[in-house]
Amino acid sequence: MATELGGMQVTSLLEALPGIASVLRNPVADAFVGLIRAGARLGEFKIADAEEILRYAVRRTLMTQDETDRVLAEVKEASEKRAEKAAERERGRAAKKAAVVPKPKPKAKVKAVVKKPAKPAAKPKKKK
Repeated sequence: MATELGGMQVTSLLEALPGIASVLRNPVADAFVGLIRAGARLGEFKIADAEEILRYAVRRTLMTQDETDRVLAEVKEASEKRAEKAAERERGRAAKKAAVVPKPKPKAKVKAVVKKPAKPAAKPKKKK
């Protein structure tokens, strides 16, 4: 026998126990937040967030399962390509660093420093 909480009960529960909001948070809301942050380049794109949103759309009959499958396939393919390009860039950077060998600096010639004798200190003038 499961009891469902009404809107007012949930609100009063959230007010009474401040930390419980993060526990009760809807996974769809988390997915929306994650995708919004990724879109604004404040976070990393996660396929799991996209999957959650698409499952939500299917549950609400906003999309068909076929559409969802096509979108997920596109997203996974694009994500794999992006990961491959990033790996290639990293290999290229590593190869450049390995190829660039710093030239040895020529040794500085040391000149003999000859000190000149110091001039005698000037004598103070006498006042008349």
